[in-house]
Order: sequence, then C-alpha cells, then structure tokens
Amino acid sequence: MIKDWIKSGNPWIWLTASAVSVSLILVFGLLLLIATRGLAHFWPKDLLAITYLDRAGETRNFIGEIHGSEIVSAERLRDSGFDINVDNTLYERLLLKIGNRDLGGQDFKWVVRSRIQQQSLPAAVFAAERREWGNFYGYLVAVKQEGEIVAQGEHAVSALEERLGRAQELYEQIRDIEKDEIGAINYGMERLRLKQRKMELDKNDSPENLQSIEQERSEYRQQYDALQNQLIKLYKDIERDAIVAKTADGQEVDLPLAKIVRVYYPNAMSLFGKVLFYLEKILEFVSDEPREANTEGGVFPAIFGTVMMVMIMSVMVTPFGVVAAVYLREYAKQGILTRTIRIAVNNLAGVPSIVYGVFGLGFFVYFLGGNIDQLFFPESAPSPMFGTPGILWSSLTLAILTVPVVIVATEEGLSRIPKAIREGSLALGATKAETLWRTVLPMASPAVMTGLILAIARAAGEVAPLMLVGVVKLAPSLPMDANAPFLHLDRKFMHLGFHIYDVGFQSPNVEAARPLVYATALLLVLVIVVLNLTAIAIRNHLREKYRSLEQ
Repeated sequence: MIKDWIKSGNPWIWLTASAVSVSLILVFGLLLLIATRGLAHFWPKDLLAITYLDRAGETRNFIGEIHGSEIVSAERLRDSGFDINVDNTLYERLLLKIGNRDLGGQDFKWVVRSRIQQQSLPAAVFAAERREWGNFYGYLVAVKQEGEIVAQGEHAVSALEERLGRAQELYEQIRDIEKDEIGAINYGMERLRLKQRKMELDKNDSPENLQSIEQERSEYRQQYDALQNQLIKLYKDIERDAIVAKTADGQEVDLPLAKIVRVYYPNAMSLFGKVLFYLEKILEFVSDEPREANTEGGVFPAIFGTVMMVMIMSVMVTPFGVVAAVYLREYAKQGILTRTIRIAVNNLAGVPSIVYGVFGLGFFVYFLGGNIDQLFFPESAPSPMFGTPGILWSSLTLAILTVPVVIVATEEGLSRIPKAIREGSLALGATKAETLWRTVLPMASPAVMTGLILAIARAAGEVAPLMLVGVVKLAPSLPMDANAPFLHLDRKFMHLGFHIYDVGFQSPNVEAARPLVYATALLLVLVIVVLNLTAIAIRNHLREKYRSLEQ
C-alpha cells in the first residue's frame, strides 16, 4: 500500500507543497518582523518620570521612554557594579531612551525594574525633536524672545506653538536659499571657471571673451551678496526665540527654537492625536533628508538614488541583453563557440558582486572615465568629472552584473516562438531583420520583461559593488536638479541598501539607529516590490497583446 502510494508520486507533490508553504511562511514572517519593529519606531511612546536607585546607591531622577527589556541574572548585575547578594534570581532590565545627550552624554540607559522607586506619566512632560543632539525630554518653564521671558506657566504652551511655527517657516526659507538659490549660483560660478579654463587651453582667451565671462561672474556675485544679506537677516530673526526647559533633576536649560523640529506631549495626546503624529512621522521619513548621522529625519535622497539608479540600469541592460540574445539565438552558428559563450554567460551570473565592483572601478571609473575627462573635459583637471565614482558608473556596473539574466530570459522567449511565425513572415516578403523587429521581438517582449524584472530585483538590493563605484553615506545634492543639464550622471548618490549598512553598522548611536534599520529595510522591500509590479504589469499587457498571435 505504502509502496503504491510512493510510486504514484503523491509524496513528492506533498513534499514540494510543504517546502513552498514553509518558504512562504518564513518570508512573510520575516517581513512581518521587519514591519513590526520598523513601523513601531514612529509611534509616540509615553514618557515615564522615574526616581531610580543607581548602582552607587544614589537616587536619580530622569525622564524616558521604554524601548526594550530583557531578563538578566544576579551575577550579570554584580558584574556591572550592582551590590546584589541574592543568587539564582532573575531580574528585569528596561532600556530607556532618556534623551538630553548634550547634558548627560548618552541617549539610552539600562535600569533594573526592581530598583525603580517611583514612576509616573505626567501630562506636562514634553519631547522636543532637535536638529542636533537628539531628543530633549523635560518640562516647559518659559518662552524667551531676545533673552527676555515673554510667556511662562500656562501661557507658555500657546506661545511656544506660535513661535515654533514661525521658526519652522524661517528655517525653510534659509534652507531654500542656501541649497537652491546659492547652490545654483555656485554651480554657475563653477561652470564659468571651467569655461574660462577651456578658453585658456584652446588659446581662445581673448579680452573680449574673458570680459563676457567676468560680466557673468559679476552678476553672480551681486546675486550672492543680495542672498547673503537676506540670510543674515533671516538668521537673526530665527535666533530670536528660545524656550526655558527643566530636566527631571531640576536643571534649567535654554533651547533655541531654530534647533527644534517639533515639540509634542505624548502623555497628554489622545489616540487620534497619536495616529496623526504617527502618519506625520512616516511622511517625514519618506520625504525628508537625514540628519544626526542618518539616525534621524528621512531617507528621501536614498529612495531617489535607488530608483534613479535602477531606471538608468534598466535602460542600459535591456538593449545589450536583447541584442546579445538575438545574436546567439538567431544569427550565431550553433557550435562549440556558441555553446561556450552560453556557458560563460551562465557562469557570469554566479560571480560575486564585489568582483563586478572592482571591475567597474578599474574599467569604468579609472579607464573609461579618466579618458573621457582627458578628451572632453581637460579644463576640469586635476579634479575629475567622470573619472570618479558616480551614478552613471554604478548603473553600468549593475547592468554588467545583471545582463546574463536578461540574455537567458530573452533566449528562452525567442526559443518558444513557433517556427511557422518566422517562415510565414519570410514567405510574405519580409527580410530576416524585419521579421525579427516586427514579429519575433514583439512576441518575445514578455520574456524580455521577465528578465528585466529579475534584473531589477537583484540590482536594487546590491550594495557591495556600489560602495566602490558611486554610493556615499550622505550626498549634498541629488543627481537631478534644476541646474542644466538637469540630469547629473557624474554625481555620487545615496542608496537604501547602503543606508541600511551605514545606519546599522557605522552609526555612533547603535540603539537609536536599530529601529531605522528595520524601517529602511521595509522601505527597500516596498521599493523593489513597486518596481517589480510595474514591470509585471507591462509584461502582462504585452502577453495579452500578443497571445492571439501565439495561438
């Protein structure tokens, strides 16, 4: 009976189904873990006011939010300096984010729950997100204007909200001027410098030509001086207001509103208020720039760099992969050489990605980019323009990495097209090239899109080669902006995969960075899913379009 069942093949069907089910459960479980830990980071946690007996036996007061907990033994606590005489006892430790790093030197603190003498959730405690030094936790005492107290007590809250909104508007104006307007002036000045240097190299630096350049440079200087005067006024206005805050131990400090992003009272917030705050934080995460060594703020430059690199890579890898596949399948003589090339293409898919990074650095950056600089941009020497890592070389490196996938998928698609389709086209008088271009390739386009989907999935998650050919921790400007020629392929860029590596392993504040690792990983998965779904939608449209021809 069992032998008949085994011979029927049903056990292998059930085994295969079980393996697929387990794989799906593991994948969805991993995604659920990443989503839970990443998205929970943006929820406004309650702030505890704690009176604590530290390891030296002294009473400490501080404010913090619970970020985690663990069970430790008495021996481990004794090793960390606690005076504990009872053995074989387990204790619970809480990881609290206490903020105020500029005052205490640390953001996080482990406390033993049994040594907490008193704790409460005061409604008056507030959290201030700052552009530097992380969060501040304390109590609002007063609001100052030019060093003089203008509101305190109950009136301080409304005065803070009004003046903080004003400070935010001024900060946005300052950022727009410094990044956009002054950035455009600096970009124009650099182009004039290169233009003048090119004239000198071409022996074309006549007084008339130099005079026109100097006139443009003078106009830029006038614009720059006007913007500088405007910035001086804005900086004076934004530094006008400050708040007086009191820490848990009674210390009063002045916090300039220019350094504060937002102020909120988590213990006094309603559920609806917390939901709005949560959505606002998620929106900030996907649309803002990073700050505080990438442990605060958003990741928009990394999202932009990842998507742009994948799009450039797709534009480059598709024609090369399709042309190679068409030649191997339709034109090349099927022999030992062709089989060897196919084996080599298949083996390329197994080469470690870091090897492609070394190849990209040596060939694309140093050889190709260096020669381009010598031939077309000699005026930029000794500073390289294309002879340095950038998004163009990163895209080309990943195109070389993923081209075997496109070749194999396209060849499979070409092999599935019936021979009668080709013969019918040729019988009607079409040339072989016209048959390929108008009949065969359109019908094989779903297979091409399948290869492109696989290429996108791999390229978007690669990090190792990008570390050598263009990705950086923090890019001062995006590869695309309002300055001609608008698309700057020579610029370095940020990438979500490298951002995960940097935040997770290079951050000076590990505990603060850990939730962002999960959040950024989830975002990277979502970006890859969106890119793949777009390509899948195009493939399905093409498949439906040419299905009647296949029948």
